[in-house]
Amino acid sequence: MTELAAIITAEISENGPMPISQFMSTALFHPTLGYYTSRTVFGHSGDFVTAPEISQMFGELVGLALAQSWIDQGRPSPFQLVELGPGRGTLMSDLLRATKGVAGFHQAAQIILIEASPNLTQIQRSTLSGYDITWADSIHALQELPTFLIANEFFDALPIRQYQRIDDVWRERVIGLKDDALTIGLGGVAQSPYLLQRMSDTVDGDIVETCPQAAPLVDQIGTLIETKGGLGLIFDYGNWRSLGDTLQALRAHDHVSPLDHIGHADITAHVDFEALVQTCPARHTPMTDQGVWLERLGITARAQTLARALSGAALENHIHAHRRLTHPDEMGKLFKVIALYPSTAPYPVGFDT
Repeated sequence: MTELAAIITAEISENGPMPISQFMSTALFHPTLGYYTSRTVFGHSGDFVTAPEISQMFGELVGLALAQSWIDQGRPSPFQLVELGPGRGTLMSDLLRATKGVAGFHQAAQIILIEASPNLTQIQRSTLSGYDITWADSIHALQELPTFLIANEFFDALPIRQYQRIDDVWRERVIGLKDDALTIGLGGVAQSPYLLQRMSDTVDGDIVETCPQAAPLVDQIGTLIETKGGLGLIFDYGNWRSLGDTLQALRAHDHVSPLDHIGHADITAHVDFEALVQTCPARHTPMTDQGVWLERLGITARAQTLARALSGAALENHIHAHRRLTHPDEMGKLFKVIALYPSTAPYPVGFDT
């Protein structure tokens, strides 16, 4: 049992079962023992690899998509260039390199990174040395400016709550103890307008998930984008509507139980894109497969250009990276992208109308 697991066990012993959201929040963000606050988690030496770490092409195309919308909206200056949960800073670094030749873009940009981990902030400072960057721990620090924003694998780490349909009622799934070991069980009856609506498309035994923090965040971002201009690109794994238990954990690139290795494993859940955008003041595009979006932006042509300077193992790794980002059997279909944009702005590139 990890030190953090012992703390959670003691709390449950004293106060009773806790919602999965509380468990996730503690496991991921405990001030000294949480997964994101105490470890180096990204990359081949960590527990998982994100799209920007796989290939520079991902960040380059994201940057060019943002720059195109900035041009289409009249090159507003100043504007804030924002990333939620920027990891090691790789995506922002590739984005800035790719947009260096876009006249006026860097000069107008005020770069803001929203990061809760002091450890990751230090890594980002190193990755992005030479750029004038502001760090903040929440989006409340954003200004009333045009906002061009990226969130890659950010929303999947926000704490969720789970509810299971038992006959004609919903009961919340909670973390409790059985023989002094952490286990998932059922709590009391839960009621909400959302759960009432889900009676129409679920059956006995089905599980649905909600993410209380997600929609309010998107609503705040969407308000800025709708009123001031900008673009929000959200990349994550998930689907249009929550159905089923998607709580999962990764350690050293292998799936493990969310109740094992607490504080030493990443715990996430699939994103419900419908719930994410349903109250957003800005317009949103259809949810689109990441691979399709990247192909529409020209990733294959970019891959061919980069391949000309490569050979041997480097070329093989490059080909594998392109496949991993785009192929339906890898990240291409599992990961989705959706864009938020103002009702008065041209349609964002890479999406079907």
